[in-house]
Amino acid sequence: QVQLVESGGGLVQPGGSLRLSCAASGFTFSNFYMSWYRQASGKERELVAGITSTSHMPNYADSTKGRFTIWRDNAKNTVFLQMNSLKPEDTAVYYCNAKSARNGLDYWGKGTLVTVSS
Repeated sequence: QVQLVESGGGLVQPGGSLRLSCAASGFTFSNFYMSWYRQASGKERELVAGITSTSHMPNYADSTKGRFTIWRDNAKNTVFLQMNSLKPEDTAVYYCNAKSARNGLDYWGKGTLVTVSS
């Protein structure tokens, strides 16, 4: 079955870094647009970054541009998010998303918690 499993979350001090990973299985990873979203307590889920399926073109939210980097390894069915210069407002549950433009399939992981606090 389809699985998206996020890892790498945790507690980090402001200014620190974390790397999130999302391991995918059960679908043709290389055909899907991959994204990271986040949802802070009491707020709506928002897009953090996305990356196209074959050309690997990244796209970032204004709030993460210059601090976060998304990339993917289609051979390993994994998408990554490197987060640098973390701020308390980056605290949220981070979700991995896979979306197919061909047929509208849309998959979500269960999320990993990132807490930025001193």
